Amino acid sequence: METQPNKSSSNAVYSLKLHIIFVTKYRRKVLSPDLLEYLQSAFGEILSDWRCTLLEFGGEADHVHLLAEIHPALNISTLINNLKTASARRVRNRFSDHLKPFYWKPYFWHRAYYVGSVGAATLETVRRYVESQGTTEKAGRRKTKPPA
Repeated sequence: METQPNKSSSNAVYSLKLHIIFVTKYRRKVLSPDLLEYLQSAFGEILSDWRCTLLEFGGEADHVHLLAEIHPALNISTLINNLKTASARRVRNRFSDHLKPFYWKPYFWHRAYYVGSVGAATLETVRRYVESQGTTEKAGRRKTKPPA
């Protein structure tokens, strides 16, 4: 993945990327290649409606991974809940015959999920940068000694 430029709105400059994992209910191996292809499209559309972007998508028979760039005004748990609900509804409508042997109730995703923040810099790099703020002289400025 190439480095994504910062985005800006009227009052913020941001770069918020999340790694999201959803697992199928009961870890059933229901995600066929056709279903995974459909989910990639569905997640892209849903995220777009929320002013977000699907950067990467991948999955196996029982789980999917999304790399998404999100807008800073969003509540992450609300976004996740909407992604799961909307994608499950779309999949159950389109692939109902495929899902019947696996689920007799309208299940699709497990209620738990994983979400983690992703950035180009490691946590340790950012920690060192923040710690070093104000500890070195800037060109053209002199540090004054604090009053004794």
